[in-house]
Amino acid sequence: MTSMPPGERIGSHLKRAEQALLAAKNAALKPAAVTVPQYAALLWLSEKPGISAAALARLCGVTPPTMNTVLKNLQERALIERTPHEWHRNVLETRLTEEGRAVMELADAGAVRVERALAAAFSAQEREQLIGLLGRCAEVLDAQR
Repeated sequence: MTSMPPGERIGSHLKRAEQALLAAKNAALKPAAVTVPQYAALLWLSEKPGISAAALARLCGVTPPTMNTVLKNLQERALIERTPHEWHRNVLETRLTEEGRAVMELADAGAVRVERALAAAFSAQEREQLIGLLGRCAEVLDAQR
């Protein structure tokens, strides 16, 4: 027997919720033919054109090698373009193409439907409380590193 029953482990509940969210978003993103990590990159690129791959990886919560794979796949589909930075030739700036913006908007419509349905399941007070509790989880776990 373990020293802590699985049902009492907050991490198990967080993981289950994360998996349900990813499954719902994957289904919602099918019409745009992008994955959740690809959508996250497109979304951030729409907000921060020219961002480096390393900075984009941090925003999306993935490792730089994972982000490079995501960007390679997006570039192969002509959804993004990468050009050398004007002063730092080793840094590639990444921007959405017109096709990339169209795909991002289609994907975002699906993702927003998932987010709105999730938000609608809670009162405004519950949403605020949940956001605060999840933030506290992140702080506690970040302090463990």
